[in-house]
Amino acid sequence: MKHLVEALRRNRSLDDDGLRTLLESDDTALADALHSSAREVTDEVFGRQVWLRALIEWSNVCRNDCLYCGIRRSNHALVRYTLSRDEILACCDAAWNQGIRTFVLQGGENPLAAAELLVGIVGAIRVCWPHAAITLSLGELPAETYARLRQAGADRYLLRHEAADPQLYTRLHPAGMDWQNRIDCLHTLRRLGFQTGMGMMVGAPFQTTRHLIQDIRLIETFRPEMIGLGPFVPQHDTPLGSYPAGRAETTLRLYSILRLMLPHALIPSTTALSSLLHGNRLAGIRAGANVIMPDFTPARERAAYALYDGKNAAWMETTGNLSRLRQELAEAGYSINPSRGDYAESVFLLS
Repeated sequence: MKHLVEALRRNRSLDDDGLRTLLESDDTALADALHSSAREVTDEVFGRQVWLRALIEWSNVCRNDCLYCGIRRSNHALVRYTLSRDEILACCDAAWNQGIRTFVLQGGENPLAAAELLVGIVGAIRVCWPHAAITLSLGELPAETYARLRQAGADRYLLRHEAADPQLYTRLHPAGMDWQNRIDCLHTLRRLGFQTGMGMMVGAPFQTTRHLIQDIRLIETFRPEMIGLGPFVPQHDTPLGSYPAGRAETTLRLYSILRLMLPHALIPSTTALSSLLHGNRLAGIRAGANVIMPDFTPARERAAYALYDGKNAAWMETTGNLSRLRQELAEAGYSINPSRGDYAESVFLLS
């Protein structure tokens, strides 16, 4: 069945039956061939290099009530916080001094007034670090707010589509959240000139292989510059908290499939994957990912950004372990690229 991997690499696409086999097969040799081929393509495009992004979880306040998310509005067990402008700038300064040239501001889908505050904060980051890349992940916002954030200096925006199937999306989200609006937001972000990212949870409740193939097709068609995906990990204070976690191996196979489909994409090895693999973020890198995001959120707030159980267990996530991360990468034959790692740069590397 290794011919499926060869066909996917050659054609950058595969039929649904082939994708199903790659996702479901118990043949470990096939999985190994898939990961090896994806890593070869990653090395051809980027070299044996990894980009670091400084993750700053600016607020765990969210107006939504997604059934899987620990910072959902109805989780009254959570202590809420929002970082101030000065705290965010301090996080950026710490990341810059560690040689990281991309700042990722992630947060709950705050009321619009709070999102508007970020326009000024993004502008301040751009003035202080004109050569840094600014990535945002703040959920669905009005087009005018996206435009203002772009004008203030934001470069990239990650908005996971979560499910390409509208019915599955509805089962994972509360009434009032609309699948079509999520898709429309992705197209708005691209129209505004953002390097745009999408993605989903792997192994979410009610999700089947058919759903994952739909996700692959949506990503294949949209061709995002960034792909953010990780396994579903339950959070005990949510309606879906009793469901089992997704399989790390399925996530790794998706990294490899999407790398072979979209060789230039920027694919983080995510925190959720690391939490299931006991901190082994290099498994994602070996499967075709090329980005790692150390967490620069202040320690007192980091635990309160409780998206899922065990989120803070991965040692590579914290700033204090950056030296160990660098050592692990070096021992595995990878180096950290000191640039901001734009999508355009990756295309140039291939050419």
